Amino acid sequence: MRSTSDTVAAIGLAIGGALGMAGTFVAGDALRETLWTIDGVGIVVAAALLAMKYQRLGNDLVAAGFLTFLAGESLLLAGNAAGLQASVPSYAGGIALWAAGLVMVSAQATFALWMRLTAFVAALFTVSVLMILWGAPLLPTSSPLPALGYPFLVLTFIGWIWTPMKAER
Repeated sequence: MRSTSDTVAAIGLAIGGALGMAGTFVAGDALRETLWTIDGVGIVVAAALLAMKYQRLGNDLVAAGFLTFLAGESLLLAGNAAGLQASVPSYAGGIALWAAGLVMVSAQATFALWMRLTAFVAALFTVSVLMILWGAPLLPTSSPLPALGYPFLVLTFIGWIWTPMKAER
């Protein structure tokens, strides 16, 4: 039987993926910040539940990866209300932790290969972090980087949703 925690985590990831992508494309600051705040809360809740699940299963590296991802998302949440330009320092720290968390979750064969590959591609957020640290004027909405990483992150979320949901069939 599927647990309530699995269902809540799936809903949090779905909300996070959908509203996160939507927030990237809206023009209004207030709407973007609202979407990204709701997105961030959903992802934090989901990552916390997934960390607990995989720790109980004895997969400490995956659990620690979800906790690291949660820490990164928390930094992103902290910067949302500041606006795009002012959020860049917390954004850089947040996506650096996202990248580390994605690599940790995907380092073992816990998830299907396609999910691990999308996570590794999304972990290229590290390039954006380095560019920001070296003075490039990147915003969370800049294209091609970091915007190129978001679809791969959402594909990874779909995999993280799919895994516990398919196990019950």
